[in-house]
Amino acid sequence: MMENEEIWRRLVEGIRTYCRENNFARVALGLSGGLDSAITAVLAAEALGGEKVDAFMLKTRYTSDLSLQIARETARLNGLNFREIDIDGQVEQSLLFLTDAFGESLKPVVKENLQARERGKFLMAYSNQSGALLLACGNKSEILTGYCTLYGDTCGGLAPIGNVYKSDLFALARWRNRKSRVLPPEVIARAPSAELSAGQKDEDSLPAYDVLDPVLRLLADEKLPAEEIVAKGRSRELVDRVAKLVEKSAFKRRQLPPAIDF
Repeated sequence: MMENEEIWRRLVEGIRTYCRENNFARVALGLSGGLDSAITAVLAAEALGGEKVDAFMLKTRYTSDLSLQIARETARLNGLNFREIDIDGQVEQSLLFLTDAFGESLKPVVKENLQARERGKFLMAYSNQSGALLLACGNKSEILTGYCTLYGDTCGGLAPIGNVYKSDLFALARWRNRKSRVLPPEVIARAPSAELSAGQKDEDSLPAYDVLDPVLRLLADEKLPAEEIVAKGRSRELVDRVAKLVEKSAFKRRQLPPAIDF
């Protein structure tokens, strides 16, 4: 298995090479206060310099104080161009418009995804306005299971960590912080959440990442059938659940930006 240092080096070089080959002098991203966007921001800062990374905290009523603190500290530690923008009013306008247009109350999934899409709309507009390459911050675990919003957090021209499993990102973060402190410790310790509704956690929708990722590796990387994965000691219920998530979200993966291979 590739060492953390080598994975990190290849991700940094991948961002630098992609920007050079596609004539981008700077990048932009949404800095949410979560691990994925924090690591993406640090990688981009190492690849291009923090002054060439435009990071936006696009907050709503569901954004926690901890997320705000983590985003601010990540930006400070890495010298990012950082702005906080409250998008709650824009989200509410869109919710009212859709409720009126549909003539009925909106499903919870519509309300949640709309927040991600308002963020994506802003970030794509900023990319157009500034000429910065927008980075999508999703990881491989989310991409394989479809735990992402099309035209929301999937917007961008490059997904730097799109081939890195979430459990590997925790290991990468701990390794990188031992080298020098570029990430607030809280972003590594906190429970992952999209913060699209009150109290939301990733594990409300997915198995815990230390349970999910080994099954995804066997399904997606080794291409093993479900029967062989069950024979390796995974429960049939878990394997069937993960396989269904992967199958149902295949259409999303066809529309995602390229990830960096390593």
